[in-house]
Amino acid sequence: MSKKPASVPAASHTRSVTPALPLHGPTIALALGGGGARGLAHIPILEAFDELGLRPKIMAGTSIGAIFAAAYASGLTGRQIRAHTEEVLKKRLDLVRDLYAARVRGPGRIWNMLTASSAFLGAERLLDIILPKHIARDFAHLSIPLKIVASDFYAQEPVVLSSGPLRRAIAASVALPVIFEPVLLEGRVLIDGGLVNPLPFDLVSDEADLTVAIDVSGAPVRRFDRERPNVWESLFAANFIFERTIIKEKLRSRQPDVYVDAGTSRYQVLDFLKLDEILAAAEPAKERFKAQLARVLEAETLPALEGHEAPKEIAAPSRSRRALLGRGRRS
Repeated sequence: MSKKPASVPAASHTRSVTPALPLHGPTIALALGGGGARGLAHIPILEAFDELGLRPKIMAGTSIGAIFAAAYASGLTGRQIRAHTEEVLKKRLDLVRDLYAARVRGPGRIWNMLTASSAFLGAERLLDIILPKHIARDFAHLSIPLKIVASDFYAQEPVVLSSGPLRRAIAASVALPVIFEPVLLEGRVLIDGGLVNPLPFDLVSDEADLTVAIDVSGAPVRRFDRERPNVWESLFAANFIFERTIIKEKLRSRQPDVYVDAGTSRYQVLDFLKLDEILAAAEPAKERFKAQLARVLEAETLPALEGHEAPKEIAAPSRSRRALLGRGRRS
């Protein structure tokens, strides 16, 4: 297994006892999916890895999952990522000012914002505001290998980025149409990776013994204070309905060893200022994840530690034994 980070104490609000894990065990590939503000739920899962004393061998990320995967793969702990995110999102007036400064500058205004040359924000400028200072500048400087997914606008196919400038790759992965302008990279026009691979566990499943996939895509939740969603809710819901369809199809044909639904469906894609609520909503998924991952790891490693020949169903676990977590929704 890859080198473990220094032990990080559990957060004060965590009530469960950290399960005892074997000293040596299978390597882990971790995939963080896209989902807008719901992706803030990735933070408790990264904290869980630290609390369990584990470190992924390889990671993959799409959209907001690419942001948090890049931070963690750069060597930041889950707790450090939480602290930085809180600092950025809770300075609301400064954030609004910086976002306004990061907007795409051009001749277009509201009435022509949907033309090819106009969008609300430049993704790379936004990343300059929100990314931690100590994040790696290049994939080669990461402490954990990372694959980031973007979509080729013209070829209509996924683009997997794993070398070169890291910020440009993240910007491409988060470039949700209308909100962000497309990113030009090596002659390709790239947009949000969630359009082609919103939960990229398949990119890393063959590179480690166990694969963990964190799904934060969510689903529209009916609001009873009005008859129908507004135009922005409809726009974003259309995108995430598409993403969830992709994820469901992937899970029918291939399942990760541990699948976690973060349980944050009730939050909208732009609810970033509801940080505390989203983190609290993800806590049950975090605790289920810790307990289930501990059981999977113990089942994989116990026979080897005892010096006995492992039964076939443990030495090579079947897909029917793969753990699927958190399918229930929080109301």
